[in-house]
Amino acid sequence: MQSPAPKYLHLGPDADLPALEGLRQFKTILVADADVQQTMMWEVSRWLIESGCLYALAWGKDCEQWREALEDAALEAVNYEDLPDERRVHVTAHDEDDLEEVFWFARHRASHPAELQQTLILHIAATQRREEIEAQYRDA
Repeated sequence: MQSPAPKYLHLGPDADLPALEGLRQFKTILVADADVQQTMMWEVSRWLIESGCLYALAWGKDCEQWREALEDAALEAVNYEDLPDERRVHVTAHDEDDLEEVFWFARHRASHPAELQQTLILHIAATQRREEIEAQYRDA
């Protein structure tokens, strides 16, 4: 069975965070093409976790810091308690990979016990590149 097309969402480096409707227990590929304030990084990380992100792949600028913020937000959300595997958030950073490699990994190898059916491509950049990024994901 082929997975549904990913949802693309562009956010400017200081944008307000919209409601993530139609997503539940999902995978996020965070494409960071812009520098953001640390407070924004934390807000985005908490927002993703609170919205149901169970697997996050961070790529681009400061992806290691994004990984740390997402992991910390996931722990904070459950009051630092241990969770069963199907509710635990998995986070990876891909600072040495090309974006195409991250998309391939997300599509073919990034698995979770909760069997995530939805993918969000969160593009943090000054300008959106929806068509280009969606094409790269499809070709992965």
